[in-house]
Amino acid sequence: MTVSGASVTPDALDGLSLPERVALLRSRMAAVPSRGETASVRIDNSDPGHPEPDHPEPVRAVRQRPVLPVPAALVEVLPHGGLVRGTVASVSGAGSLLIGLVAAVTGAGGHVAVIGQPRFGILAAVEMGAQLSKLALIPDPGPDPVEVAAILLDGVDLVVLGLGGLSVSPTRARAVVARARSKGSTLLVTDGHWDGAELRLDASVHGYDGLGTGLELGRGRLRGVRLSVCARGKSMRPRTVRLDLRSENGRIEWHAEQREQNPLAIAVST
Repeated sequence: MTVSGASVTPDALDGLSLPERVALLRSRMAAVPSRGETASVRIDNSDPGHPEPDHPEPVRAVRQRPVLPVPAALVEVLPHGGLVRGTVASVSGAGSLLIGLVAAVTGAGGHVAVIGQPRFGILAAVEMGAQLSKLALIPDPGPDPVEVAAILLDGVDLVVLGLGGLSVSPTRARAVVARARSKGSTLLVTDGHWDGAELRLDASVHGYDGLGTGLELGRGRLRGVRLSVCARGKSMRPRTVRLDLRSENGRIEWHAEQREQNPLAIAVST
């Protein structure tokens, strides 16, 4: 896959030491236009039909958003209406949530890198509106995926980091958080423990549509999935929203059923 023309493939990383992997990723990232900029086009002066203009068009900057977009059905359950730039959040549970977050960011024109997720659902992401030209997949980042994620924070809006069951030490987590804050990027961790994540999202499936009932249970064609998504944070009460993910006109659309708040819940420090 590519990010604005800078390709990163598993084969390119095979057989390389950690310093060599880091050097390769940094060289590839140097070819990626800065967030919010368009790549300049070089014109060959040897082609008389395309002379170089006297005043090249300046690079157009896109206004930076304070938060990254999420599926519309999730906006009200998040304290800032999206994923805050410069922070770390964690996602667990049903994979549809992670795919939907990636699709929302790339669909709005943002760049996303997905690290350590070899089974990431590309087809589902496209059906949710993802732009593959804005998406880089690094299914096998090698022995130190955290270092790879830290490098990619320099050039993309959202970095998804699959930890593969690992736990990141508080000292290292703080260093990466500081880097994300300085670069204005968001880190989304999954499949492991990250100390100090400001937002935690957990998704669970509580039903399917289209698979029949009674004697016909398990037969038919899947038309929709019902999810419960719970959001927790350091300075917020847990919030839960129920969602319907349905296929409509060739796309998977997100619809909110209802929003719940647990009256007995207290603000938790995670």
